Amino acid sequence: MHRRIRPSVAVVALTATAALLAACGAPAEEQSGPLTFWTPQSTPERVAAQEAVAAQFTEETGIEVDVVPLAAADQDQALVTGAASGEVPDVILAGASQITSWQSQGLLDTDVVQEALDTLDPATFNENALGAVTVQDADTGESTVAAVPSDGWMHLIAYRADLLQEAGVEVPTTVAELAEAATAVRSELDITGIALGTQSGTASGTEGIESVFQSAGCRLVSDGEVAIDSPECAEAAGLFKELRDSSVAGDYDVESARAAYLAGDAAMLLFSTHILDELANLDEAVPPSCQECGDDPEFLAKNSGFITVLEPPSGTGSGTTEAAPAQFGATLAYAVPARANADEARQYIEYVLGEGYADTLAVATEGRLPLRTGTPENPTEYLDAWGGLGFGPKVESSVAEVYGDELVTAMGEGMSAVSRWGQGTPDATLAGLVATQGTLAQQLDPLYRGTDPAEVTRQMAAEVTALQQDQ
Repeated sequence: MHRRIRPSVAVVALTATAALLAACGAPAEEQSGPLTFWTPQSTPERVAAQEAVAAQFTEETGIEVDVVPLAAADQDQALVTGAASGEVPDVILAGASQITSWQSQGLLDTDVVQEALDTLDPATFNENALGAVTVQDADTGESTVAAVPSDGWMHLIAYRADLLQEAGVEVPTTVAELAEAATAVRSELDITGIALGTQSGTASGTEGIESVFQSAGCRLVSDGEVAIDSPECAEAAGLFKELRDSSVAGDYDVESARAAYLAGDAAMLLFSTHILDELANLDEAVPPSCQECGDDPEFLAKNSGFITVLEPPSGTGSGTTEAAPAQFGATLAYAVPARANADEARQYIEYVLGEGYADTLAVATEGRLPLRTGTPENPTEYLDAWGGLGFGPKVESSVAEVYGDELVTAMGEGMSAVSRWGQGTPDATLAGLVATQGTLAQQLDPLYRGTDPAEVTRQMAAEVTALQQDQ
């Protein structure tokens, strides 16, 4: 079994100013120092783990690597500044929305990215993840892959199999069934049916809306036209209210929703894959606290099942094509700035997505699921390797050991469905603004007070349209 790398190396904390000054390499034509790699995985422990992977790459190739932890906002600022001066890093691990924005500004070298993809084989990568970092030229319609997908996380639904059985409900497969099950649990057992972020006007409410609405077949915008006032979205809003009303403890944010499930006060939980180690009592900072957990700290892991893909309702989609499942999540990819040391950058990307991939994912197993699941010879090689990695701060057990190989396979299926509104299209910018400004979550109070869901989504559409016109 692979273990998470935990070198006993001291990592000196970087101030934001020092990071911005030291993060850029020399211009490519003059570069003589190490390859510079920017990463948002910036905790000291994760930096140390990434430095260990970089050291393995250096031993393999002779190319030294300077690992620079840099938060997303600092990456954006430093890349624009570096591009103007000609001083840029060689490789950046970043989110899909950042990467497509950089590409639209002409800041990336996409030729070297395509070379790396061709070597690794695009068919071995998650199709949705490739789509998330693909930019379409508005004039020519030509599509360009701007980065090489690496890893990500997704929303899943953890459920207490024993409590669902006690309430007499089946494991749900759609948002409509989820709402029905949550309502039944509250009615039958007088506990929260499902805990999820529902607080009006908050980031947790924004995340909850996008997650549920997407899975219910609702689209925010389509080909530049605001679509959140569609019948599908009105239905999604009604279902979201049902899910929210299954709570016996009011509205939740992300933290309180997790706490409710860990305490045994909720039968289901909408959360990210980061919940896996906590349910298994592998994170001392967030231990299970249910009544049964005192005698058996692994009670929740033993009695929890997981839904990694919610199916869209039948009849959604275009023409005769049914809509594909869409799970909320986040993906990271490797980008190469224009004027970087392209050849060394390509070698590094090919290494961390090949020979060094398992150790790269082990930097934070529960939050770094592979977007390259295998090789042409062994299509599930890297997903299988991920299942065998130690996870959680204790790094004592693997996902496969705790939850079984079936969950590992299901995780791969869930990651294949990860999608965000507007991703890979010109609508991505508007969708990003809607998310960061909390536009939709501002309309939750009227929904909770009983306003017709169709009227709520019409108001959401009006707010999104206003934001679109201000772009």
